[in-house]
Amino acid sequence: MNTARTGGVRSPEGIGLIAFLAFTLIALAGYGIFGLRPWNLPMHIGAVVSFWEISNQFFAQLHIILGSVVLGIFLVRYAGWKWFPAFVLVYVFSFLSEYFGTGYGIPFGHYSYTELLGWKIDGRVPWVIPLSWFLMVVPSYALARVTFPGKEGRWPRIIFAAVILTLWDLALDPAMSYQAPFTGPLYWVWADTTAPYYGMPWVNLAGWVGTGIVLMICLEFTGADNWSDSLSLPWLTAYYAITVLMPFGMIILEGLWVAVIATLVSYILAYGLHVWVSRRRAAVAVPEKRTLQEAA
Repeated sequence: MNTARTGGVRSPEGIGLIAFLAFTLIALAGYGIFGLRPWNLPMHIGAVVSFWEISNQFFAQLHIILGSVVLGIFLVRYAGWKWFPAFVLVYVFSFLSEYFGTGYGIPFGHYSYTELLGWKIDGRVPWVIPLSWFLMVVPSYALARVTFPGKEGRWPRIIFAAVILTLWDLALDPAMSYQAPFTGPLYWVWADTTAPYYGMPWVNLAGWVGTGIVLMICLEFTGADNWSDSLSLPWLTAYYAITVLMPFGMIILEGLWVAVIATLVSYILAYGLHVWVSRRRAAVAVPEKRTLQEAA
């Protein structure tokens, strides 16, 4: 059982988490007040307008980069560099998944990235995208490990972790790729915008689960079941929640209520599964413990 702790709010990872949350809240406030309602901008103040144009273009990239720095500090402090082989494999395999997705529509469907996420590898996949996969793969794996611990829980853990990762996309995709009634920025564009879930094809979710399974296998292969023991679960849970908060806040501000409800219900169901599995495991463990005590 993971009982690892961090150094508190004044530690580097505590300060980093607070900074990550502050950036997220400020970005959401700016998105709601000015991004979706540009008429609120004080057009007569050139410096404010210039700052907004720059921040509106780079805030998504900065969110990923800041999240990377914060997670990196946390991992180095509590796991040394044991996580780095997992990072390399996750970056490579998530890039390949995105590369085939943008080129051939496999496994997510046909889509393409705009210029808002920065430099693209081979002109197709922004360099920050594989990075963003890793940022959520680690906490997703850690959360699933609580539900399915140990060697006997390996494959259920891998699948459940992939599902936890995929739940993020229920908010992420509408926030980043759907042209809301307001004029919000688009970070990727689907070839067929008539798909039922805000232009996203259902095969995309299957692609997320499949890619997630591959990435979780990468973590298992590089010993994450061991080095993740030294990582604080409350910290990783907060980190995951802050990362989800950005797209979730955006879909609330845009009024995409089907996506809001779908995201909330899916997380409730995932938590329900965790509770059910945990109770079944506890119910099995009690008779086994009594049998051992009687034998002794």
